[in-house]
Amino acid sequence: MAPISTPATLLKRARRVAVLTGAGISAESGIPTFRDALSGYWARFRAEDLATPEAFERDPELVWRWYRERRHRLRDAEPNPGHRALVTLSDKVPQLTLITQNVDGLHARAGSTGVVELHGNLTRVRCFDAGHLAPEFPDTEAVPRCARCGSLLRPDVVWFGELLPQAALHRALEAARRADVFLSVGTSNLVEPAASLRWIAAERGAAVLVINPTMDGQRRGPGVHHLAGPASRILPELLSEAWPTD
Repeated sequence: MAPISTPATLLKRARRVAVLTGAGISAESGIPTFRDALSGYWARFRAEDLATPEAFERDPELVWRWYRERRHRLRDAEPNPGHRALVTLSDKVPQLTLITQNVDGLHARAGSTGVVELHGNLTRVRCFDAGHLAPEFPDTEAVPRCARCGSLLRPDVVWFGELLPQAALHRALEAARRADVFLSVGTSNLVEPAASLRWIAAERGAAVLVINPTMDGQRRGPGVHHLAGPASRILPELLSEAWPTD
């Protein structure tokens, strides 16, 4: 593991920072990963039974109830020190782009702005047929319908077999290409295309800081620094080292 002073120095000197967060940072707030959430009643289902357009067309009420339960779990979750450290970091560097694979909205609740949500947001819904966003919708077990076109409402998340939102992906790619430092936080870096972002940054000369409880399966390479540990501890330590208080 790299000593924390070297990554801290790189971070302090950076003018453009890109951050990619994954399920690990949310798990520290008590939010189970998608697979871990398939427990209890839902343990008998596969992801393909709940998170594809075909599944929704086949049984919309089943899929709606699953995502409704996940939304309810978010109500008791709070941003942790890792989320808040990224808000502080945005005030310390000239430019920061925060990219997340998470759908829980905790970064925004912590105070981050302009978050690039690659996989959508669980707290939003849109209609299945036309994609109309519904700013308000009834929290019922029965699937509500779009006020504009009458189509069934669905969670505004990216399901298996769907493309990522192109505007969000474009912003993420541009941030990776322009970054001086790229932080990979709480992600296994296995899911594409997000997994390639840090290597795009590295190829353009950026330093890459990988923060994750385990480094199992994490690729290594020139300019890559590994900081093993939870984001809620490592991120505040990194900022304190880079910008010590008097």
